[in-house]
Amino acid sequence: MQLCQLPLLLLLLSNIHSEHTEEILKPKVTIIPDHPVFRGETVTLRCDIHDEGVTSWRYNWYKDGSISVFSERQEHTFSSVTESDAGKYSCYGTETEGPRRSQLSDEVTLAVSAPRAVLSVSPQKWLTEGDPVTLICEVNGSSTGWTFSWFTKTVSGSRNDYELLSDSSRGAGGKYTVSSADLKHTGVYVCKAERDNPPKYTTQHSNTQPLWVTGVSPPVSLIISPSRTQHFTSVSLSLSCEGQSNSDGWTVRRYTDSGRLEDCSSSVWGSQTGSTCTIRPTDPLDTGVYWCQSESGENHHHVNITVHIGVILESPVHPVTEGDNLTLRCLYPYTSPPKLRADFYKDGSLIQKQTTEMIIPTVSKSHEGFYYCKHPESGESPKSWISVRVRGSKISVLHILSSVLAACPYLLVTVVLIYKCCRMRVISVEEEETSI
Repeated sequence: MQLCQLPLLLLLLSNIHSEHTEEILKPKVTIIPDHPVFRGETVTLRCDIHDEGVTSWRYNWYKDGSISVFSERQEHTFSSVTESDAGKYSCYGTETEGPRRSQLSDEVTLAVSAPRAVLSVSPQKWLTEGDPVTLICEVNGSSTGWTFSWFTKTVSGSRNDYELLSDSSRGAGGKYTVSSADLKHTGVYVCKAERDNPPKYTTQHSNTQPLWVTGVSPPVSLIISPSRTQHFTSVSLSLSCEGQSNSDGWTVRRYTDSGRLEDCSSSVWGSQTGSTCTIRPTDPLDTGVYWCQSESGENHHHVNITVHIGVILESPVHPVTEGDNLTLRCLYPYTSPPKLRADFYKDGSLIQKQTTEMIIPTVSKSHEGFYYCKHPESGESPKSWISVRVRGSKISVLHILSSVLAACPYLLVTVVLIYKCCRMRVISVEEEETSI
């Protein structure tokens, strides 16, 4: 019998049933448990037909619209459910010692999946030294009974590996919190979840989540040529690690939007000479975060670089100092010169219309945000974050404490000397009074 004939069969059954009763009963299917089901768990399908006049029913179970009956029990149990058991289920009942029949129930969907660990970051992945951050690991559709392990993604030649964090057990509850971020916390993180309750599960590694921690005064800077964060495709891009004294031993590393962690010195995407990495030709797959990495594992000066086919925004690589000028331009590779007369936006709001360049003469902290430009015919550039650095250095609490501690020995010596001088003066006065 064809599947399309099933409605005709049900209609015939309903007509037979209508000869005996005015009310046609409709079964209800429930899935136990009623939360998302993982592979290997026990699942029960139950068919309920409520009628006080019928003492016993015989049940027929159907899957995905098929007319083949795969079970005749009121409850059908999968002792170890698999993805092949997923589908839409319905049931139908007939009275075992009488003429009554039910309608076909509404379909209920049984979804079966493998447990998957999902990693997120709060409040953000771009940090300054001292900022708090929390990594949150969750299992899709389940919240209890799991323990978690934490890893950083490492690069070995052209292969990515995972290194277990030494204090991984600190995040066993699903949250790995760093109260004060340090440069050493920069890295690409993943997590895994494990459950001992039967059936036992260990998930695959989660999605990756990077943390970028910026220091106040890094020993090296990533110099980019052309000096901007957005670049055209099919051109040459140079990235150099330049230190305050010596740049030997530094290499360029990147983390792409596809989740790959790569070294310029051991890859096909770039060639490294000394501390300079050259990408030729550029491709949208080169979009990602780039930084300088030392032989000992230190990493500094992370820059988000975008390679785009069409319109790009020319914006500074480094943070703009408060009080300085900020100049933004809209560029397009298929015009000569490449500058476009375009509209400029900040955080989604139009701030300047139809200009070849936008100049903010005196930058303040309020000018921080995401900027992009838009041309009515050529298109829209990607967004770039403009960071504003406060002019002058702020005295941190740590700096004040260290200064006070450093001055303590001198203060103590001064207090002792003053005390001794006062004491000697008192003794001298007492001796003079005694002699009188």
